[in-house]
Amino acid sequence: MKKAHGDLAGELKRNTDLRPFNAFALNLMAWLNDFAHLILGLALGASVLLFTWLFTVDVIFALRNDNLSQGFLHGLGTLMLLWTVSALITAEIGYMRGHQLTVDTFVEVAIVVILRKIITMPVQSTLPSPEEFLLWVAAAVLLGVMYLIVRYAQTIRIEEEPKAPAPSEAKDRAAA
Repeated sequence: MKKAHGDLAGELKRNTDLRPFNAFALNLMAWLNDFAHLILGLALGASVLLFTWLFTVDVIFALRNDNLSQGFLHGLGTLMLLWTVSALITAEIGYMRGHQLTVDTFVEVAIVVILRKIITMPVQSTLPSPEEFLLWVAAAVLLGVMYLIVRYAQTIRIEEEPKAPAPSEAKDRAAA
């Protein structure tokens, strides 16, 4: 059912009446979002310190217990968590500077988390079944393919609208 012209004018009038409240609400939401990203940035910074400490503890524990292979794998797992946090910090810095968050950052984080799981499997208390291990490897491969697709898609420029042919080009096409 079509709206009458008068109904549309009344709806537009109501929207203009609410514009100051809408502007206030939008400013408040933008401020809250910026505040949330500030808290996220500080929390990511704190996690860098904590993961660095955890890595140091892993190394000291490995050296004291003469178990360098397990200590190395634990330390590597901790460093991969630090890498994940670093990727998130890089994305957060970009966002706070006005850039958009991109999907490839989150795919990269997922890849690192999956690889960390695969690398630390040998030092778990119970070893995974071969099927479970293959599923983790398949997930890593699929995420790698997804990462390549997303990165490739970011390089493609999408034209806004196809250009209309010039009058002389239209005549040339019609003659052909």
